[in-house]
Amino acid sequence: MSTVTTSRTQSPAPAAAPARPRARLDWRLRFGALSLIWGFSFLLIKVGTDGYAPFQVTLGRLAFGTAVLAAAMAVKRERLPRGARLWGHMAVAAFFLNALPFSLFAYSELTIPSTLAGICNATSPLWGMALSLVALSEDRPSRVRVAGLGLGFLGVLTVLGAWQGFHGLDATGTTMALLASMSYAVGWIYVRRTLAGSGNSHLSMTGAQLLLATLQLAVVTPLFAGFPTHLSPVPLLAIAALGALGTGLAVLIQYGLVAEVGPTTAQMVTYFIPVIATAAGVAILGESLHWNTPVGAVIVLAGAALTQVRRKGA
Repeated sequence: MSTVTTSRTQSPAPAAAPARPRARLDWRLRFGALSLIWGFSFLLIKVGTDGYAPFQVTLGRLAFGTAVLAAAMAVKRERLPRGARLWGHMAVAAFFLNALPFSLFAYSELTIPSTLAGICNATSPLWGMALSLVALSEDRPSRVRVAGLGLGFLGVLTVLGAWQGFHGLDATGTTMALLASMSYAVGWIYVRRTLAGSGNSHLSMTGAQLLLATLQLAVVTPLFAGFPTHLSPVPLLAIAALGALGTGLAVLIQYGLVAEVGPTTAQMVTYFIPVIATAAGVAILGESLHWNTPVGAVIVLAGAALTQVRRKGA
């Protein structure tokens, strides 16, 4: 932001002190806000699917999120990236990071509680670790990280109540939620291999990515879900909040945190999301909670944390 200085024609005055940059909201407050926004996203998905088909929820979410990023790009006067090859890679990233996981989570919450969906989301670092062993040959895991992978999936089995034969669990919905989490890991590995160092800003890249994901859902939704026959106000407000806050504003906050405190600290928000999602689902939606769900979630988060431990100097 440029500043304009003024001078008076009267007697000379002491030189003005340099203008201080506008104070930013403390990063801890923004970190907390991001945790709340993403934690409540699973509740908003649940409310949205009460009135609209899952594909409709996802399309609305992406449309509102894209609008927020478009406004941010207009304010900062940033342009969309250029290059057909780059847009091709971003289309793949948009599918795995937005269109597919958002749709899978929406479909999963037709049959599973939002608390379980939020916990499944926390398995993304575990999937990333497992897939990087195959896709990223230079990413050699330490024993601690491998132990974290095993511990994390033990936590998943605890959440699902494996010793009870997964009794009372909707297998299809749970599988969709876990696949959604894995899709994030696939997407980030793809981005790392194809889009790292593109020279474009994070804002312009993410804006283009959300735009492409919106177009993908705009094609799919009419074919499989049609158009809403009536408007449901509360679910519609939930979708608007999910898109504008959980997809648009959250991305802006996230990139601000990464720039200020680094990716390692910023990504710790992942460990707060299932806690908030569980609390919101139980307190607001009245979802039931058995002992194995919070215990398993703690084990999942502990395992996920260990998978992020890097060797010194790495």
